[in-house]
Amino acid sequence: MVLDLFSKRQKKLRGEVPEVYQYKQIPGTLRVQIVHIIQDAIGIDKSYQHRPATIYKFLHDTLCREYGLFKLVDEYNSDQENVLNFLLRSEDIERTIDVIELTFKYIDRIIRKEYQQHCYDNEVNATPDQAIDELNMRLKEHGVGYQFDGGEMIKVDSTYTHSEIVKPVLNLLWNKTFQGANHEYLKAHEHYRNGRNKECLVDCLKAFESTMKIICHGKGWAYNQTDTSKNLIQTCFQNGLVPSFTQNQFTSLQSLLESGVPTIRNRLGGHGQGQVPQKVDDEMTRYALNLTGSNIIFLVEQSGIK
Repeated sequence: MVLDLFSKRQKKLRGEVPEVYQYKQIPGTLRVQIVHIIQDAIGIDKSYQHRPATIYKFLHDTLCREYGLFKLVDEYNSDQENVLNFLLRSEDIERTIDVIELTFKYIDRIIRKEYQQHCYDNEVNATPDQAIDELNMRLKEHGVGYQFDGGEMIKVDSTYTHSEIVKPVLNLLWNKTFQGANHEYLKAHEHYRNGRNKECLVDCLKAFESTMKIICHGKGWAYNQTDTSKNLIQTCFQNGLVPSFTQNQFTSLQSLLESGVPTIRNRLGGHGQGQVPQKVDDEMTRYALNLTGSNIIFLVEQSGIK
């Protein structure tokens, strides 16, 4: 639960709340709040099944293996204390995000699936949805530009873009039909979050092409697995994905689809860069991500495929 306390309201009135997202640090207060959320969702053992201890051991051992460590912190404490202290103390923001993402993935996928049994065995104070909602609200409250969406931590650039483009895309692609495209779109966000802008553009194109191939397959339209985005766009339009009575209104859209993401990727991400290495800046990468998302939303909604 996030309360609008008096002190918080006064800060808003004085203009002391962050207006721009930042990505370089996670404040200590926010880290403590996230620890509270995690403990509420994982709970306290009340049936001697030691389920929370098993969960924290999984988190600890997984992170240690990935980082090439034997222990996350120097102290000889429980796995729970080691994981949560690492979250509280780590100066590496990417590793801090790792802990948050892995923990909330477990809450979202494993605890959610076994929630009734989990509540029976443990004293739990938050459902998976409540925990994820509070995490995202706390991140936004502190102006930290990440949100947990689609089972992963996503880098957020503006609230409007995230709510109107990113979340709808993830919701549309979440079902099994679009699983491949969803994986590629999430991978593009992961690359963007970690500053791998060229790789982000490549996966934008993959997600865009995969979406069209899935639509063509679902509709029974002839296409080849090797078709480029341009060929796939032509197939979609030739088969009336856009209603014929509105075809003229979407002439500009077809031009946008043909020259948007594919061209950005072809010029900046996917071909030889010559003698001078090309730098793909964050602005261009954000544009490609958002353009990809907008096009995917339009195509999936027009297709009617669920």
